[in-house]
Amino acid sequence: MLQAFLFSRVAVVVRHWFEIGLNDGAMEHGVRLELRLLEPQARRGTESAAQRLVLDRPMWRADLFDRLDGSAGTFAAAHYHPTFTGNEPSERVWDPALKEDPWHWALEQLADIGTLCEHNGVPRDTVAEDIGDVADQRGRIVQFAQDLAPTACTSVSQCFALTKDVSETVRVMVKNMDDLSKLDDEYVAPWLGSDRG
Repeated sequence: MLQAFLFSRVAVVVRHWFEIGLNDGAMEHGVRLELRLLEPQARRGTESAAQRLVLDRPMWRADLFDRLDGSAGTFAAAHYHPTFTGNEPSERVWDPALKEDPWHWALEQLADIGTLCEHNGVPRDTVAEDIGDVADQRGRIVQFAQDLAPTACTSVSQCFALTKDVSETVRVMVKNMDDLSKLDDEYVAPWLGSDRG
């Protein structure tokens, strides 16, 4: 399940996320915020016709994650990706301020999406009409994110219910793990279904 806050040229997507470390099998979960550009679409139909919405190019991603082998609420795996190459995120960036107070950090980041876009080679003018609107709505966005925080998800079944739409992604993570003996088969069973092998 994900929630998208749509503006004129951008969308902020908020969701709960679950992933497995490819090297160590460490499991992480929490809330993911992602800034994406809306791909312009030709107008279709009458004045009453539903219009096509395409959330496409990623600009920025913040992963406010806990490690499942650590203490809940420490945001031990909280990081962000300030840039993307096409659809692929940059390496993780660790910011002490993000771990210390992820909600305040997220509010500060969303205060100026123009800068976030400029880091990805998109001129500020491209998103100028949304900069103020996103800043005005960032409190609502971050409040929704808090409802999907790692501390709000307290069981495997709850985590799976929020992330079952990315089961294929979890299966790709498992397939690409360096050492499958590090996988917690019991925990990840809901995402793997009958595809374990």
